[in-house]
Formats: sequence, C-alpha cells, structure tokens
Amino acid sequence: MQLSGAAGSRSRALFPLLGALFFQGVYIVLPLEIKTDAYVRGYVGEEIKLKCTFTSTSDVTDKLTIDWTYRSASSSRIESIFHYQSFTYPTTSGRFRDRISWVGNVYKGDASISISNPTMKDNGTFSCAVKNPPDVHHNIPATELTVTERTLIKRKEKTAWGGFACVVQSAWIQTMKTHINESLCVIRRVTHLITENNPFHWQLKPLG
Repeated sequence: MQLSGAAGSRSRALFPLLGALFFQGVYIVLPLEIKTDAYVRGYVGEEIKLKCTFTSTSDVTDKLTIDWTYRSASSSRIESIFHYQSFTYPTTSGRFRDRISWVGNVYKGDASISISNPTMKDNGTFSCAVKNPPDVHHNIPATELTVTERTLIKRKEKTAWGGFACVVQSAWIQTMKTHINESLCVIRRVTHLITENNPFHWQLKPLG
C-alpha cells in the first residue's frame, strides 16, 4: 500500500526522527553500566583503593567476569593486573605482583580493588571492565592515579605555616613597639609635669 501526497511526505519525514530516537535510547540506557572515580590521589607506601561499581539488568551468575587493566603514564602498553570469575586472580607478574587485593562484592555491584605499597612509578591509567552475560555491552571508565610523597606535602604545608607565623610574629612585635612608645610618651609627659622644678630629670627614650 502506498501513501500519497502530504501523508506520504509526513511518513517519510518520521522515519529519520524515529531512528534517531531509537539510537539515542539504546545509547543512553545500557544493560550494564560501570562507574569509577575519574581521578584518585594516593601516597607512597599507603594502601590505595580503586573504586568500581556496576549495575546490570541481569542477575549475577558465575559467568560474571571482571578485568582490571593498567597503562603506565610513560607507556602505551596495556597490561592485565586482575581477573575475577567466581574466584579472584590477581596478577602474578610485573610491577603489581602480590600487591593487588580484591575488596569488592559482586552481589552488591562492587568490583573494587586495592593496591598495597604504592610508589610514584604506579602513576597511570586503570580501567575496570565487567561482563555479566547476557549483559556484555557497556562503557569502560578509566581512573587516573597520581601517587606522591606525603612528606613533601607536609614539608610544603610546614613551610607555608612557618612563613605565616613569621608574618604574624613580626606584626605583633611592631604593634607592641607602637603601644610601648605611646605609653612612654604618656609617662614622659607625666614625669615632666612632676619634675619640672626638680634639677634631676629622667631621660626616657622611645624604642627604636
């Protein structure tokens, strides 16, 4: 059956619109969605938690898998550092050997891990991927990790505080000098009135 005239034109015009809406609906509503922190700051030697949570339209089964990967800030090479499927399989080689621990709970939608004894060499990008068949299509968020020395930060804070303390102390000394000088002026005037007929005069000079 053919549509003629204005009706046919309206029908043809609706197809691209419906297609766009359908595409947007598929893009926005994913069956599996993953969330991580975009940026994480850690300190050398202090355990760091990398958070990863997910929501799935399907129930969790033993087919669910989790994979964490790492890319160094100075390299384009991507390496696997953790795998989960019913059991945890942290990497047994590379820089993260014996340093990755599972701190998640798949039944609560948590796929987080932690890194022990971090160093500044661990700086880089971490990605968390979850598959829960039949939900396998999802976003893959990334976390940028920056590890620094806490002592350096403390030293900077101490230096800043020390400078502030010196400024406050200097201002306080100057204020005290002003008050003392004003007090000496008053004392000198009173002394002058009392001793103007006395041959012995006291010499009071303001502080420099």
